[in-house]
Amino acid sequence: MQFHPEVAHTKFGKRVLENFVFEICGCKADWTPEHFISEEIEEVRAKVGNKKVICALSGGVDSSVAAILIHRAVGKQLVCIHVDHGMMRKNESEAIIKMFDEHYDLHVIHVDVSELFLSRLTGITEPEKKRKIIGNSFIEVFESEAKKYSDAEFLVQGTLYPDVIESVSVKGQSVTIKTHHNVGGLPDLMNLKLIEPFRELFKDEVRAIGNELGLPEMFIKRHPFPGPGLAVRVLGEITKERLDILREADDIFISALHEFNLYDKIWQAFAVLLPVQTVGVMGDARTYENVVALRAVTSTDGMTADWFRFDGDFLENVSNKIIRSVRGVNRVVYDISSKPPATIEWE
Repeated sequence: MQFHPEVAHTKFGKRVLENFVFEICGCKADWTPEHFISEEIEEVRAKVGNKKVICALSGGVDSSVAAILIHRAVGKQLVCIHVDHGMMRKNESEAIIKMFDEHYDLHVIHVDVSELFLSRLTGITEPEKKRKIIGNSFIEVFESEAKKYSDAEFLVQGTLYPDVIESVSVKGQSVTIKTHHNVGGLPDLMNLKLIEPFRELFKDEVRAIGNELGLPEMFIKRHPFPGPGLAVRVLGEITKERLDILREADDIFISALHEFNLYDKIWQAFAVLLPVQTVGVMGDARTYENVVALRAVTSTDGMTADWFRFDGDFLENVSNKIIRSVRGVNRVVYDISSKPPATIEWE
Protein backbone atom coordinates (compact mmCIF):
# COMPACT_ATOMS: atom_id res chain seq x y z
CA MET A 1 0.00 0.00 0.00
CA GLN A 2 1.32 3.45 -0.92
CA PHE A 3 0.05 6.63 0.76
CA HIS A 4 1.23 9.93 2.17
CA PRO A 5 1.55 9.52 5.97
CA GLU A 6 2.81 13.10 6.36
CA VAL A 7 -0.50 14.78 5.45
CA ALA A 8 -2.38 16.45 8.28
CA HIS A 9 -5.44 14.17 8.26
CA THR A 10 -3.43 10.90 8.53
CA LYS A 11 -4.06 10.15 12.20
CA PHE A 12 -0.86 8.18 12.89
CA GLY A 13 1.22 9.56 10.02
CA LYS A 14 4.09 10.75 12.20
CA ARG A 15 4.27 7.37 13.95
CA VAL A 16 4.38 5.57 10.57
CA LEU A 17 7.33 7.72 9.48
CA GLU A 18 9.12 7.31 12.83
CA ASN A 19 8.72 3.53 12.63
CA PHE A 20 10.14 3.41 9.11
CA VAL A 21 13.05 5.80 9.71
CA PHE A 22 14.13 4.68 13.20
CA GLU A 23 12.98 1.06 13.53
CA ILE A 24 13.27 -0.28 9.97
CA CYS A 25 16.08 1.88 8.57
CA GLY A 26 17.97 2.19 11.85
CA CYS A 27 18.57 5.95 11.54
CA LYS A 28 19.30 8.16 14.55
CA ALA A 29 17.72 11.53 15.41
CA ASP A 30 21.05 13.29 15.92
CA TRP A 31 20.56 16.38 13.74
CA THR A 32 20.99 19.58 15.73
CA PRO A 33 21.10 23.26 14.70
CA GLU A 34 24.53 23.61 16.33
CA HIS A 35 26.07 20.82 14.26
CA PHE A 36 24.44 22.10 11.08
CA ILE A 37 25.79 25.62 11.62
CA SER A 38 29.36 24.51 12.30
CA GLU A 39 29.42 22.10 9.34
CA GLU A 40 27.90 24.66 6.98
CA ILE A 41 30.38 27.36 8.02
CA GLU A 42 33.29 25.01 7.28
CA GLU A 43 31.85 24.02 3.89
CA VAL A 44 31.18 27.63 2.85
CA ARG A 45 34.66 28.78 3.85
CA ALA A 46 36.25 25.95 1.86
CA LYS A 47 34.06 26.67 -1.18
CA VAL A 48 34.32 30.45 -1.23
CA GLY A 49 37.93 31.04 -0.28
CA ASN A 50 38.64 34.77 -0.49
CA LYS A 51 35.92 35.58 -3.08
CA LYS A 52 33.01 37.98 -2.57
CA VAL A 53 29.56 36.52 -1.92
CA ILE A 54 26.28 38.17 -2.93
CA CYS A 55 23.22 37.34 -0.78
CA ALA A 56 19.66 37.74 -2.06
CA LEU A 57 18.13 39.30 1.04
CA SER A 58 14.36 39.48 0.72
CA GLY A 59 13.89 40.13 4.43
CA GLY A 60 11.99 36.91 4.98
CA VAL A 61 13.02 34.32 7.56
CA ASP A 62 14.91 32.05 5.15
CA SER A 63 17.06 34.64 3.39
CA SER A 64 17.72 36.51 6.65
CA VAL A 65 18.88 33.40 8.51
CA ALA A 66 21.00 32.48 5.47
CA ALA A 67 22.58 35.96 5.49
CA ILE A 68 23.50 35.75 9.19
CA LEU A 69 24.87 32.20 8.75
CA ILE A 70 27.02 33.07 5.72
CA HIS A 71 28.21 36.25 7.45
CA ARG A 72 29.45 34.03 10.29
CA ALA A 73 31.45 32.10 7.68
CA VAL A 74 32.91 34.84 5.47
CA GLY A 75 32.41 38.13 7.32
CA LYS A 76 33.08 41.23 5.21
CA GLN A 77 33.22 39.15 2.01
CA LEU A 78 29.39 39.08 2.12
CA VAL A 79 27.34 41.75 0.34
CA CYS A 80 23.56 41.57 0.90
CA ILE A 81 21.26 42.95 -1.77
CA HIS A 82 17.61 43.70 -1.07
CA VAL A 83 15.70 44.01 -4.34
CA ASP A 84 12.49 46.02 -4.22
CA HIS A 85 10.65 44.64 -7.25
CA GLY A 86 7.55 46.74 -6.64
CA MET A 87 5.57 43.82 -5.23
CA MET A 88 6.46 44.03 -1.56
CA ARG A 89 3.90 44.55 1.19
CA LYS A 90 3.13 48.03 2.52
CA ASN A 91 6.32 49.82 3.72
CA GLU A 92 8.14 46.47 3.86
CA SER A 93 11.38 47.35 2.06
CA GLU A 94 11.94 50.37 4.28
CA ALA A 95 11.31 48.27 7.42
CA ILE A 96 13.73 45.54 6.28
CA ILE A 97 16.58 47.96 5.57
CA LYS A 98 16.01 49.74 8.90
CA MET A 99 16.04 46.49 10.86
CA PHE A 100 19.32 45.26 9.40
CA ASP A 101 20.96 48.66 9.70
CA GLU A 102 20.05 48.90 13.38
CA HIS A 103 20.68 45.33 14.54
CA TYR A 104 23.27 43.67 12.30
CA ASP A 105 26.73 44.50 11.02
CA LEU A 106 25.91 43.54 7.44
CA HIS A 107 26.69 45.35 4.20
CA VAL A 108 23.16 45.78 2.79
CA ILE A 109 22.39 47.43 -0.55
CA HIS A 110 18.82 48.49 -1.42
CA VAL A 111 18.05 48.30 -5.14
CA ASP A 112 14.71 49.70 -6.39
CA VAL A 113 13.90 48.09 -9.74
CA SER A 114 10.13 48.16 -9.43
CA GLU A 115 9.62 49.83 -12.81
CA LEU A 116 11.70 47.15 -14.56
CA PHE A 117 9.76 44.26 -13.03
CA LEU A 118 6.33 45.81 -13.54
CA SER A 119 7.09 46.60 -17.19
CA ARG A 120 8.10 42.98 -17.83
CA LEU A 121 4.93 41.69 -16.18
CA THR A 122 2.58 43.93 -18.15
CA GLY A 123 -0.18 41.83 -19.69
CA ILE A 124 1.06 38.57 -18.10
CA THR A 125 -1.69 36.59 -16.35
CA GLU A 126 -0.39 32.99 -16.34
CA PRO A 127 1.14 32.14 -12.91
CA GLU A 128 4.10 30.11 -14.23
CA LYS A 129 5.08 32.88 -16.64
CA LYS A 130 4.96 35.42 -13.79
CA ARG A 131 7.28 33.29 -11.65
CA LYS A 132 9.79 32.67 -14.43
CA ILE A 133 9.91 36.32 -15.48
CA ILE A 134 10.52 37.32 -11.87
CA GLY A 135 13.15 34.60 -11.33
CA ASN A 136 15.09 35.61 -14.44
CA SER A 137 14.83 39.31 -13.61
CA PHE A 138 16.12 38.73 -10.06
CA ILE A 139 19.22 36.98 -11.39
CA GLU A 140 19.83 39.79 -13.88
CA VAL A 141 19.78 42.33 -11.06
CA PHE A 142 22.06 40.29 -8.80
CA GLU A 143 24.55 39.64 -11.60
CA SER A 144 24.52 43.32 -12.53
CA GLU A 145 25.28 44.27 -8.93
CA ALA A 146 27.94 41.55 -8.69
CA LYS A 147 29.84 43.11 -11.61
CA LYS A 148 30.60 46.06 -9.32
CA TYR A 149 32.88 43.68 -7.40
CA SER A 150 35.67 42.09 -9.43
CA ASP A 151 35.86 39.04 -7.17
CA ALA A 152 32.12 38.27 -6.68
CA GLU A 153 31.46 34.68 -7.72
CA PHE A 154 28.68 33.33 -5.47
CA LEU A 155 24.98 33.98 -4.85
CA VAL A 156 23.32 32.96 -1.58
CA GLN A 157 19.61 32.07 -1.61
CA GLY A 158 17.30 30.93 1.18
CA THR A 159 15.87 28.07 -0.89
CA LEU A 160 14.02 25.41 1.16
CA TYR A 161 13.30 21.77 0.37
CA PRO A 162 9.54 22.40 -0.19
CA ASP A 163 10.54 24.95 -2.89
CA VAL A 164 12.51 22.22 -4.64
CA ILE A 165 9.81 19.57 -4.26
CA GLU A 166 7.08 21.79 -5.71
CA SER A 167 9.22 23.27 -8.49
CA VAL A 168 10.90 20.32 -10.13
CA SER A 169 10.52 16.60 -10.59
CA VAL A 170 13.24 15.49 -8.17
CA LYS A 171 13.11 11.74 -8.77
CA GLY A 172 10.76 9.45 -10.63
CA GLN A 173 7.36 10.70 -11.73
CA SER A 174 6.81 13.58 -9.27
CA VAL A 175 4.92 16.48 -10.79
CA THR A 176 5.86 20.16 -10.85
CA ILE A 177 3.19 21.84 -8.70
CA LYS A 178 4.40 25.40 -9.20
CA THR A 179 7.68 26.97 -10.20
CA HIS A 180 9.32 28.77 -7.30
CA HIS A 181 11.20 31.78 -8.65
CA ASN A 182 14.40 30.72 -6.88
CA VAL A 183 14.39 27.16 -8.30
CA GLY A 184 12.57 26.51 -11.57
CA GLY A 185 12.40 30.24 -12.29
CA LEU A 186 16.17 30.60 -12.61
CA PRO A 187 17.77 31.05 -16.04
CA ASP A 188 19.66 28.09 -17.56
CA LEU A 189 22.92 30.04 -17.73
CA MET A 190 24.13 31.96 -14.68
CA ASN A 191 27.45 33.65 -14.03
CA LEU A 192 27.11 33.33 -10.26
CA LYS A 193 27.49 29.99 -8.46
CA LEU A 194 24.69 29.18 -6.03
CA ILE A 195 25.07 28.67 -2.29
CA GLU A 196 21.83 27.34 -0.79
CA PRO A 197 22.50 26.21 2.79
CA PHE A 198 18.86 25.28 3.48
CA ARG A 199 18.04 23.48 0.23
CA GLU A 200 17.40 20.20 2.09
CA LEU A 201 15.68 21.74 5.14
CA PHE A 202 12.13 22.69 6.10
CA LYS A 203 10.92 25.98 7.55
CA ASP A 204 10.78 24.74 11.16
CA GLU A 205 14.42 23.62 10.92
CA VAL A 206 15.50 27.00 9.54
CA ARG A 207 13.71 28.72 12.42
CA ALA A 208 15.61 26.49 14.87
CA ILE A 209 18.86 27.55 13.19
CA GLY A 210 17.78 31.19 13.41
CA ASN A 211 17.19 30.77 17.14
CA GLU A 212 20.65 29.27 17.56
CA LEU A 213 22.16 32.20 15.62
CA GLY A 214 20.45 34.65 17.97
CA LEU A 215 17.90 36.25 15.66
CA PRO A 216 15.03 37.93 17.58
CA GLU A 217 12.06 35.66 18.24
CA MET A 218 9.58 38.16 16.79
CA PHE A 219 11.55 38.11 13.55
CA ILE A 220 11.92 34.31 13.36
CA LYS A 221 8.17 33.92 13.79
CA ARG A 222 7.37 36.09 10.75
CA HIS A 223 4.97 34.42 8.34
CA PRO A 224 6.44 33.11 5.07
CA PHE A 225 6.31 35.56 2.16
CA PRO A 226 6.81 34.35 -1.44
CA GLY A 227 9.80 35.63 -3.42
CA PRO A 228 7.55 36.87 -6.24
CA GLY A 229 5.72 38.83 -3.55
CA LEU A 230 2.29 40.20 -4.34
CA ALA A 231 2.71 39.13 -7.98
CA VAL A 232 1.27 35.74 -7.03
CA ARG A 233 -1.43 37.31 -4.86
CA VAL A 234 -2.75 39.65 -7.53
CA LEU A 235 -4.52 37.11 -9.69
CA GLY A 236 -4.61 38.05 -13.34
CA GLU A 237 -2.80 41.07 -14.73
CA ILE A 238 -0.47 42.98 -12.43
CA THR A 239 -0.75 46.76 -12.35
CA LYS A 240 0.41 49.34 -9.85
CA GLU A 241 -3.21 50.23 -9.08
CA ARG A 242 -4.13 46.60 -8.30
CA LEU A 243 -0.98 46.14 -6.21
CA ASP A 244 -1.82 49.25 -4.18
CA ILE A 245 -5.36 47.95 -3.50
CA LEU A 246 -3.97 44.62 -2.28
CA ARG A 247 -1.27 46.28 -0.17
CA GLU A 248 -3.89 48.25 1.78
CA ALA A 249 -6.21 45.28 2.26
CA ASP A 250 -3.37 43.00 3.34
CA ASP A 251 -2.08 45.59 5.83
CA ILE A 252 -5.50 45.81 7.48
CA PHE A 253 -5.70 42.01 7.76
CA ILE A 254 -2.21 41.50 9.22
CA SER A 255 -2.60 44.46 11.60
CA ALA A 256 -5.83 42.93 12.91
CA LEU A 257 -4.05 39.61 13.55
CA HIS A 258 -1.56 41.44 15.77
CA GLU A 259 -4.29 43.48 17.45
CA PHE A 260 -6.25 40.33 18.38
CA ASN A 261 -3.09 38.36 19.36
CA LEU A 262 -3.66 35.81 16.60
CA TYR A 263 -0.54 36.31 14.49
CA ASP A 264 1.65 33.75 16.31
CA LYS A 265 -1.11 31.11 16.18
CA ILE A 266 -1.05 31.13 12.39
CA TRP A 267 1.59 29.75 10.02
CA GLN A 268 0.77 32.12 7.17
CA ALA A 269 -1.89 34.74 6.49
CA PHE A 270 -2.43 37.13 3.60
CA ALA A 271 -4.95 38.75 1.30
CA VAL A 272 -5.49 37.95 -2.39
CA LEU A 273 -6.94 40.28 -5.03
CA LEU A 274 -9.20 38.30 -7.33
CA PRO A 275 -9.72 39.00 -11.05
CA VAL A 276 -13.43 39.32 -10.27
CA GLN A 277 -15.73 42.30 -9.86
CA THR A 278 -19.11 42.16 -8.17
CA VAL A 279 -22.11 44.41 -7.68
CA GLY A 280 -22.40 46.21 -4.37
CA VAL A 281 -24.06 49.16 -2.69
CA MET A 282 -22.12 52.03 -1.09
CA GLY A 283 -24.46 54.59 0.42
CA ASP A 284 -27.21 55.00 -2.16
CA ALA A 285 -24.97 54.21 -5.13
CA ARG A 286 -24.43 50.98 -7.06
CA THR A 287 -20.81 49.78 -7.21
CA TYR A 288 -19.06 47.24 -9.41
CA GLU A 289 -15.71 46.64 -7.76
CA ASN A 290 -13.07 44.13 -6.69
CA VAL A 291 -13.21 41.05 -4.46
CA VAL A 292 -10.52 40.37 -1.84
CA ALA A 293 -10.00 36.87 -0.45
CA LEU A 294 -8.41 36.31 2.97
CA ARG A 295 -6.24 33.25 3.60
CA ALA A 296 -4.88 31.97 6.95
CA VAL A 297 -3.48 28.50 7.63
CA THR A 298 -1.80 26.45 10.34
CA SER A 299 1.13 24.19 9.47
CA THR A 300 4.48 22.83 10.68
CA ASP A 301 6.58 22.70 7.53
CA GLY A 302 4.37 24.12 4.78
CA MET A 303 3.99 20.75 3.04
CA THR A 304 0.50 20.35 4.46
CA ALA A 305 -1.76 23.00 5.97
CA ASP A 306 -5.22 23.48 7.45
CA TRP A 307 -7.32 26.62 7.32
CA PHE A 308 -7.50 28.64 10.54
CA ARG A 309 -10.85 28.80 12.36
CA PHE A 310 -11.48 32.49 13.02
CA ASP A 311 -14.58 33.46 14.95
CA GLY A 312 -17.23 35.36 13.04
CA ASP A 313 -16.68 38.63 14.89
CA PHE A 314 -13.03 38.81 13.79
CA LEU A 315 -13.85 38.17 10.14
CA GLU A 316 -16.69 40.69 10.26
CA ASN A 317 -14.36 43.30 11.78
CA VAL A 318 -11.67 42.81 9.12
CA SER A 319 -14.17 42.68 6.25
CA ASN A 320 -15.83 45.92 7.33
CA LYS A 321 -12.48 47.71 7.72
CA ILE A 322 -11.28 46.64 4.27
CA ILE A 323 -14.51 47.56 2.48
CA ARG A 324 -14.79 50.93 4.25
CA SER A 325 -11.10 51.86 3.95
CA VAL A 326 -9.85 50.46 0.64
CA ARG A 327 -11.18 52.22 -2.40
CA GLY A 328 -12.03 49.72 -5.13
CA VAL A 329 -13.13 46.80 -2.90
CA ASN A 330 -16.75 45.97 -2.15
CA ARG A 331 -16.60 42.29 -1.16
CA VAL A 332 -14.40 40.12 1.11
CA VAL A 333 -14.41 36.31 1.24
CA TYR A 334 -12.50 33.78 3.40
CA ASP A 335 -10.70 30.73 1.99
CA ILE A 336 -11.51 27.51 3.90
CA SER A 337 -9.42 25.14 1.74
CA SER A 338 -6.72 22.92 3.22
CA LYS A 339 -3.46 21.71 1.62
CA PRO A 340 -3.92 19.28 -0.02
CA PRO A 341 -5.91 19.62 -2.23
CA ALA A 342 -5.30 23.40 -2.39
CA THR A 343 -1.86 24.97 -2.08
CA ILE A 344 -1.31 27.69 0.53
CA GLU A 345 -0.73 30.44 -2.07
CA TRP A 346 -3.37 30.88 -4.77
CA GLU A 347 -0.80 30.97 -7.59
